[in-house]
Amino acid sequence: MIPITTVAFGPEEEQLVLDVLRSGAVAQGPKVKEFEDRFAEMFGAKHAVAVNNGTTALIASLEVLDLQPGDEVITTPFTFVATINAILQAGAMVRFADIGYDDFNIDPSSVAAQITDRTRVIAPVHLYGQMADMDPIMALAQANDLLVLEDSAQSHGASYKGKFAGTFGIGTFSFYATKNITTGEGGMITTDSDELADKLRTLRNQGMKARYVYEMAGNNYRLTDLQAVLALPQLSRYSETVSRRQENAAKLSAGLAGVRGLVTPVQLEGRKHVWHQYTVRITDDARISRDEFVARLGEAGIGCGVYYPKLIQDYDAYRNDPRVLRSDVPVASEVVRQVASIPVHTALTDDDIATIVDTINNVLGA
Repeated sequence: MIPITTVAFGPEEEQLVLDVLRSGAVAQGPKVKEFEDRFAEMFGAKHAVAVNNGTTALIASLEVLDLQPGDEVITTPFTFVATINAILQAGAMVRFADIGYDDFNIDPSSVAAQITDRTRVIAPVHLYGQMADMDPIMALAQANDLLVLEDSAQSHGASYKGKFAGTFGIGTFSFYATKNITTGEGGMITTDSDELADKLRTLRNQGMKARYVYEMAGNNYRLTDLQAVLALPQLSRYSETVSRRQENAAKLSAGLAGVRGLVTPVQLEGRKHVWHQYTVRITDDARISRDEFVARLGEAGIGCGVYYPKLIQDYDAYRNDPRVLRSDVPVASEVVRQVASIPVHTALTDDDIATIVDTINNVLGA
């Protein structure tokens, strides 16, 4: 089986975990601070605040933005549900904008059409490892006095015109087991605002700056040193990780060029794609459906994932929720029926890539 993703830690991570265990201090401590400092430096942020997972990163970011009942957040319906759950938990309403075919990300022109007098935040999701089109999004935010929250859970180190994900507005990241950088569970919030960083650090620690001195109603959003040390060696080799993913993506695209009914992903001009996923589209021109394509690859021993099988607004849990404002999103409605992700991770060999390419060519009848 060629898996859709792999998780592997080496001797350096093992030694660092042992060092923390032997220190007797396993909760949030100096290794979390080291992780934060290195992450901020690598990816161009003034502050990085570690939390216990990517969903928490979203929730905490929205909480410090002081949203009020009835405030609206514009985001994409084509994303993992955590984006929407965080908005609802923060007490806001969700309004959906459509996406683009080329990058699967929120379409600025659709965002503009969804802005109302209740809009407070635009929340692009940098999906699959490539950033959204941020210049027009930031222009909309400035013109309408809106905040920007970047869900960068899948885009560590991705960039747009030389500027990293998570540095346009307030940024959130996930270190879940399948992410390009992983701590098993974990999250990070980036910001250039001293005030927001201070609020976030207080919020994650039960509202305390000093022990038993409560400055706000907070929560336990802390990351542990045990988790943080897993990430430190990954940061050191992250440039190599991304390069390998980019090389694998290029080989896949070359091998799959011209296959009828298959649209391969592209890195758009001015953007750096970090290839968290390599996501193709199986269009109506293909001789088989997307679901049959996924099944055929599985039968051939190739991991294949559908991210995501439905738009958020089409799930029963959200369809009739008055806080979730449905929109006409024709591109997202089409794309959600077409997408399938195939392996692009660093453990792939040239033989693996050849097998993937040959199998897809055979399955689609090229």
